[in-house]
Amino acid sequence: MANALVVRGGWDGHRPVEATDLFLPFLARNGFDVRVSDSTAVYGDPTVMTETDLIVQCVTMSSIERDEVAGLRAAVAAGTGFTGWHGGIADSFRSSSDYLQLVGAQFATHPGKEPACRVQDETDNFLTHTIEITPLGREHPITAGLTDFTLTTEQYWVLHDDLIDVLATTTHPVRTWHPWHRPITSPAVWTRQWGAGRIVVSTPGHSLDVLANPSVRTVIERGMLWASRTESAS
Repeated sequence: MANALVVRGGWDGHRPVEATDLFLPFLARNGFDVRVSDSTAVYGDPTVMTETDLIVQCVTMSSIERDEVAGLRAAVAAGTGFTGWHGGIADSFRSSSDYLQLVGAQFATHPGKEPACRVQDETDNFLTHTIEITPLGREHPITAGLTDFTLTTEQYWVLHDDLIDVLATTTHPVRTWHPWHRPITSPAVWTRQWGAGRIVVSTPGHSLDVLANPSVRTVIERGMLWASRTESAS
């Protein structure tokens, strides 16, 4: 049986407990013995990390100790899979450059609606946008068979490096109230090889209804299986 570690916490707005609970039955059905931790301190435990085949992280913002991020990096380099969605992985531990390098991209913003249409709640940042599968994504096991799909939720803009393999993108248009001058295409789903380990990040996932979207859920669940050490070794 493979071992999965679910690490959750950070900003409550992303509902880390409820969001990760959505995927616990899937992991169990697919043969994982699941351990849940509400603290990143577990990353600093070499015994646990050595025995872990897959880490699912949902920790938005927050902070991480140096030994914890070192433990995470070492585990992934040794073959432990690492995955998550939205701010729980792409906007974690903003002050840790070592974590940023591991993941390969960092949340920068989610543009909002036209100022005159804003009502001063989270929906001000909900935009209708398309997640477009790339040519690589059309062949990759995580996204093969999926077509482009539309969401109305936060549209992440991430800063990234060239070591990621982009399976899907989203394009931020230019509006009259924006300071940028041309459309920006941002990775929305990517993978990354780190040593012997695999990393998968999906930026959609702000709320439980987005996680329930069939395409979003398919990407996340396939990503868990693909990233896991057992799958990597097969």
